[in-house]
Amino acid sequence: MSKLIFYPPAISENGQWYRFFSCGLIHADFGHLAFNMYAFYTFGIVVEDAFRSIFGDGLGRFFYALLYVTALLVCLLPTYVKNKDNYAYQSLGASGAVSAIVFVSILLMPTAEIGLIFIPFFTLPSFIFGVIYLAITAWLDRRGSSRINHSAHLYGGLYGIAFLIVICQLFSHFNVLAQFVLQVRSYFQI
Repeated sequence: MSKLIFYPPAISENGQWYRFFSCGLIHADFGHLAFNMYAFYTFGIVVEDAFRSIFGDGLGRFFYALLYVTALLVCLLPTYVKNKDNYAYQSLGASGAVSAIVFVSILLMPTAEIGLIFIPFFTLPSFIFGVIYLAITAWLDRRGSSRINHSAHLYGGLYGIAFLIVICQLFSHFNVLAQFVLQVRSYFQI
């Protein structure tokens, strides 16, 4: 675990850049792994299908894999900058990349209902859930004093949104922002 964990001084002093990616392969315990993989599976199926529909089968699968792998790196860049000389800091897990997948699904399906495993039978439209999630995550990140890398969750989610907007602009005729606004407007026209 010590050779794979995200440890910023090992990157800045020893050039161990692989840690941006290897830390996504390890988790603190089975519960951490199970929660991440449940979210990845649940939202990932929808996102992969949408990518294949928007970009075609081959390109859609490529962009889906590219999103996940690049999110592992991008979500940790702010953490790296903040902690590159912090010998006490370590982080692990795939939560930032999973957040990217979740927020792509929110952008694609803003009125789909999202619930929390911990609060059964309570759901919110995903666009409302997303705003609340980002606000709470940003607050928890600023507050600190937690063993959870909230920064990775925040920047992973934001990266997912930016990634989808950019690849739709460059590689398709699908206007994801216009579709998002249209779906949110229709939600309020009950």
